[in-house]
Parts: sequence; structure tokens; C-alpha cells
Amino acid sequence: MKLVIGNKNYSSWSLRPWLLLRMHGLPFEEVRIPLSQDTTREALAAHTQAGKVPVLHDGDLTVWDSLAICEYLSECYLSGAGWPASRHERAEARALSAEMHAGFVELRTCMPMNCRASGRRVPISETLEAEIKRIEQIWTQGCGRYGHRGPWLFGEFSIADCMFAPVAFRFASYGVKLSAPAETYRQTLLRSAPMQQWAEQAKAEPEVIESAEVGIN
Repeated sequence: MKLVIGNKNYSSWSLRPWLLLRMHGLPFEEVRIPLSQDTTREALAAHTQAGKVPVLHDGDLTVWDSLAICEYLSECYLSGAGWPASRHERAEARALSAEMHAGFVELRTCMPMNCRASGRRVPISETLEAEIKRIEQIWTQGCGRYGHRGPWLFGEFSIADCMFAPVAFRFASYGVKLSAPAETYRQTLLRSAPMQQWAEQAKAEPEVIESAEVGIN
């Protein structure tokens, strides 16, 4: 398999399937295309008509969109283990993943993922505060219900954790304070070996996307 991703420092969508692959030790070739460069559009066109990352190539199959890629990997390579075993929990995990995938627009806009950044501060509007509180609620409830089975949202690691992983970086960059249970979950994400590897490689990237460099120190 070949996974096409953007800058590790900025591309939250790329992180999600990359994390699933790494957590399960699936072999793949990584192709990094720096975003917001003069050559970006042409480079992406060689992989997808959608013009966005991530993109997964598996033989003659091309899959784009982070959630679709994760679904494919779970079905074809993980015997469905990308989702919880229980039908009830699978439904809940999919609903949370879809909520993250389609929502939290204010968070994405005001707090772009920037793994290298720390000590940043941005204005917290009512909408942004409500989105942060909703994420805090999701993390707290998930770990409260299933924490006896493990440290992830549904006990064992799942696609739902992949979908929320970029938020852990965002909250670190912008100094978001969380309740103790939510903070414990955030640290679980940040301290995992794949997330640490991603962060280290992100810090080594030379590119700077000015539009994503927001907030004051």
C-alpha cells in the first residue's frame, strides 16, 4: 500500500489513516506532498482527481478521504477491528467519527493543527468554546464508560481515536485546559509511539504555511 499525505505539521486529515496504519503495524509506503506550494496541485493530480490528501493506493484501487480510507483498512486488513466488536459500540463509534469528520468548523478555522507550535493563544468565541466543551464531553464519557477495558475511547484503540487524534495536537498548541478525565485521554494520544513519531517528523519539516500560523505567544 501507498499512503499519500500532506505536511505532518499541518495536515490533520493525513494523520488519521496514517495513525491507524501505524498502530496496527500495517506495512505501507509514505508519500509526502507539501501543501500550499506552487507544485502542490500538479503533484496531487498524479494521485487523485479530488486534489486533496490523504489518498491510499492499494494495487489498482485508489481511496481518498480519511474516514473512507480507515473504513477500507478495517474491512480489508484488520478483519473489522478498526471498530469496536459490539454492534452498539460500533454504531456509537461511527457516529462520533462522523461528527468529528463533518463538524467542529470553528475549531478547524480558529485552531489549525500546528504540531510545532506551543504557547499559542487565540480568541475563544462562544461557538469555539461550545465545540471544545463538546469534545471534552465525548472524551470524558467515552473513557468513563469503557475505561475499564483500556485507555481509548472504546477501551481498545479504534478509528474513533484516529478521528480525534489531531485535536490532541491542537489543544496542546493552543493551551486548551480540560477536565482531568479528558486530559488523561489527550495524554494517552500524545504519548503513544506513533503520535510522538509524527510530532518529531512534523517539527523537522522545513515548510511554513502562513495561514496556519495563528495565535500569539
